[in-house]
Amino acid sequence: MASLIRHLTIDCADPHALATFWAAVLDGALAEDDFPGDPEATVLSTGTALLFVRVDEPKTTKNRWHVDLQPQDRTRDEEVERLLALGATLHEDHRRPDGEGWATLWDPEGNEVCVERSAGER
Repeated sequence: MASLIRHLTIDCADPHALATFWAAVLDGALAEDDFPGDPEATVLSTGTALLFVRVDEPKTTKNRWHVDLQPQDRTRDEEVERLLALGATLHEDHRRPDGEGWATLWDPEGNEVCVERSAGER
């Protein structure tokens, strides 16, 4: 039997703060035993779990992998605006006039995340 991915682990400076951001992005929730100042925080949402772990080293280079989001009940552009309001930063805009493309954002600690078109926009 093959292995299953239990959760994706993200090194960060403030696990609770970053987990709170991602819980809002994914319409998920922090684990009941996660509190500010904890060295780890877990986000549980439909289909995925993210584990945020405090590390002392700052992020210094581009991530070797990143998350691609596909909005379920919003357009790509509405989702980009929602994430910006939650604390993300627009890094690179690859949206095209014909409606194709994506937007690359940074989460509050500089991790890359791309927002693609919704299924309805494809």
